[in-house]
Amino acid sequence: MFISKTLVELIERNADSLTREWMADVQKHPDTPTYHNFAPDELYKRCFKVYSQLEKWLSSDTSKEEIAGNYTELGKTRRSEGFALSEVIQALILIRRRLWLKILSEGFLDSAMEYRRALELNNRVILFFDRAVFYTALGYEKS
Repeated sequence: MFISKTLVELIERNADSLTREWMADVQKHPDTPTYHNFAPDELYKRCFKVYSQLEKWLSSDTSKEEIAGNYTELGKTRRSEGFALSEVIQALILIRRRLWLKILSEGFLDSAMEYRRALELNNRVILFFDRAVFYTALGYEKS
């Protein structure tokens, strides 16, 4: 298990509030117009799944292929639902942004050790979201 477990647990414990904040963002952001009128319950389920399972997605036990399969399928699904690729990518960026705003708001960067844990988590989060965006785009293009 990696050193930033405390930070991941913070995100998972706050998955509901983070999801609701993300929904408020994505439903008004000018670059995500399809999300503005999409079924709120469905949006909630989709985002909550990412936050509530963050430890799984960031774990070294989760393979690149598992992320590839999940997010390639996500790209295909979003395309079939009528979302523009740019909107889907912006939605993923907003999920990641909410995650970091939560960590910052909790004051987790007050010491060198906390900064190190946040940096480690940041590296894993960036790798995960980079893969998620890439495979989402790949799935979108292949559908």
